[in-house]
Amino acid sequence: MDKIFAVANQKGGVGKTTTSVNLAASLAATRRRVLLVDLDPQGNASTGSGIAKNDLERSIYDVMLGRAPAADIIVTVAGGYDLLPANGDLTAAEVELLDVAHKEQRLRMALAPLAARYDAIVIDCAPSLSMLTLNGLVAADGVIIPMQCEYFALEGLAALTQTIERVAETANPGLHIAGILRTMFDPRNTLANDVSKELITHFGDHVLNTIVPRNVRLAEAPAHGLPALQYDKHSRGAMAYLALASELLRRQKRS
Repeated sequence: MDKIFAVANQKGGVGKTTTSVNLAASLAATRRRVLLVDLDPQGNASTGSGIAKNDLERSIYDVMLGRAPAADIIVTVAGGYDLLPANGDLTAAEVELLDVAHKEQRLRMALAPLAARYDAIVIDCAPSLSMLTLNGLVAADGVIIPMQCEYFALEGLAALTQTIERVAETANPGLHIAGILRTMFDPRNTLANDVSKELITHFGDHVLNTIVPRNVRLAEAPAHGLPALQYDKHSRGAMAYLALASELLRRQKRS
C-alpha cells in the first residue's frame, strides 16, 4: 500500500506544487496524519502553506545533509498537515550531496524514523530530473505525475516514466506510477481532449479519473498561504483535489 507519494514532473508549470499542497490538505481533511515534504529549492510548497521561507533558520537542506533530524524541522501549518519546509538553501544541497555516501537515499533515511507518525507523506519534487528529484523517487512508494494535456506533454511523460523504471530497477524496487493527473484542464480545448484520449490509450489505468480544471481560486490560494480547501472550500479546484484524495485512497484499498 502506498504511503509515500512523490509528485514529480521535470516540466515546470504543470501544477506540481499546487497538486502537492492541495493533495496534502485534502488527505488531512479525511482525518489522515499527513506530512508534506518541500523538496524544491524554489520553496513554493512552503510559501503556499503559509511559511515565510526566507525567515527559516533551518530547513530540509539541513536534513538532507544530516545536520538535523527531520522531526526537529517539521512545522504544522493551517492546512491541517505537517510540513518539512524548503528555501533557496536547498540549491546548495545538489552540489554538496555529490560527495556524500548514499547520496540518493538521504531523504529515505531521513523519513524512515517518521513512518509510524504519518498515514501519508507527499513529496513535492523539483521541476527537473536532479539529485533532489532522485531522492524523492527513491524515498517514494508511488509517483503522481501532474501534466497539462498539451502538445509536448506525451514526450516529456515518456522520459519521466523511463526514469521511474530505472530507479525501480536500481534503487527502489517498489517504485511505480501511482497515477497520471490531468491538470489545468479546459474541456473546450480540442487539443486538450485529444491529448487526454492519447494518454488513456497509452497509459490506461495509470491515468487518474480525477481531472483538475483551470480554476481562479486554485491560482489565488498560494498568495494567501493557504490550500484551496481553506481558501475557498466550495471552489471547483478544492473539490477536484478532494476527489483526487478519495480516488487515491480507493486505489489503495483495491491494491
